[in-house]
Amino acid sequence: MSVALSAADAGAAPRHSNAYATMMYMGTPRDYEFFVAIRVMMQSLARHKADADLIVIASTTVPPRWIRTLNKEGVKVVSVTDIPNPYKGMDGFNDRFMFTLNKIYAWSLTDYERVVMLDADNMFLHNTDELFQCGEFCACFINPCYFHTGLFVLKPSNETFQDMLEVIKEGRENNDGADQGLLTAYFSDLLERPLFTPPRNGSKLDGLYRLPLGYQMDASYYYLRLKWNVPCGPNSVITFPSIPLLKPWYWWAWPVLPLGLSWHEQRRKSIGYGTEIPILAAEAIFYLITMTVSLVIRRRFSSSEKVPLKSCLGRCPCPDLTQFFYRLVAKLSPVVAIVMCFVLPFFVIPTTVHPVMGWSVLLLGSLSYLVITANVFQLPVFPTMTPWVGIAGVLVVMALPVYENGIVRSLAIGTYAFLAAPFLWWALREVVASREVGFAREPLMAYGRQEPQQSAEMMKLC
Repeated sequence: MSVALSAADAGAAPRHSNAYATMMYMGTPRDYEFFVAIRVMMQSLARHKADADLIVIASTTVPPRWIRTLNKEGVKVVSVTDIPNPYKGMDGFNDRFMFTLNKIYAWSLTDYERVVMLDADNMFLHNTDELFQCGEFCACFINPCYFHTGLFVLKPSNETFQDMLEVIKEGRENNDGADQGLLTAYFSDLLERPLFTPPRNGSKLDGLYRLPLGYQMDASYYYLRLKWNVPCGPNSVITFPSIPLLKPWYWWAWPVLPLGLSWHEQRRKSIGYGTEIPILAAEAIFYLITMTVSLVIRRRFSSSEKVPLKSCLGRCPCPDLTQFFYRLVAKLSPVVAIVMCFVLPFFVIPTTVHPVMGWSVLLLGSLSYLVITANVFQLPVFPTMTPWVGIAGVLVVMALPVYENGIVRSLAIGTYAFLAAPFLWWALREVVASREVGFAREPLMAYGRQEPQQSAEMMKLC
């Protein structure tokens, strides 16, 4: 198996004897989001005054502008060729793990005595340089049987690196086809190893060790009690091994998952939101102008006669089946339009903006589209706006910082949903009923429009 690596930033000789490293590769729908997450994590380490180099092991397919950005932020980038994944054809293989085997390149960083290898979804609360005192391999068990590869300590070794490449080339058993399955099989006896305790004299240990849980605190522990109370070692690092679309950098992850706001606070203090704010400002201005114009039009024509949608009812003999489908589409179309009022603004908001900004623009955009929808379909205002009020309400309920624990919070959200359901049902019925009224009046209005014409023709004959 042929692999290659090189330093992407010329002259980037090691400044420290140890390093924090992560990997970055392309080919997933969320490449940019992970790029942002890596930048935030690296800057967080720098703010905690890590006495180590910051390294990104990047595939050669990573855009050069991203590499330049990382270099400007003090991160050393090591370019590598992607390691072919022999497990991609196995049942249940997830394509987003295609190049996670690149993680073993960490063993090739032999300029360093120790390397702490990280996933991008780690959030550091304190300095963790004591990890560099650990042995040849150290990892944390957040699962009773398998250690987690989101953070582990290693001693670089070309011999170990080449041996791992042979394991991959031979396609030995790997339960997930990714780095997790590879490393848990390679260090299969780690569960039997002693727990790591940093030597007080600052010396480095030899051998394999288990890391205390405080170095990989699963975010789900927090959601149960809404506070940290992990007695195993220092509470230093939070990890988010959750559903990919609920990673903390996505604006919609908060207030669904409360810790998302903590991650964005770290981003605010590090790289900021300079690239997204102009986009959000433009969207907000567009929504305000659109809503204002729509309200002006509604007020100007509110006193004029409403012109119903044209149909064949009462004017010509149409087949019953055609009438049925026409009425069905006409009644469902405003409901679909109301749903789209929330979907459309959602997809144009940059994915990694601050949650408060993201939700604010979503509510503004959906309100603007709802006003337009009410005007176009001549819908009653309060039923049309009920879903908007419901969403705003549930955001407030989820975001309130008054809950003792996650169970109380879940009960509060469930109670709100139970109480809100009848109002949503009422709103749906009112919207559909407003279309029924239009159909009931339309034949009479059609007849009324035809009668003067018939009278005029009779007068001409006379």
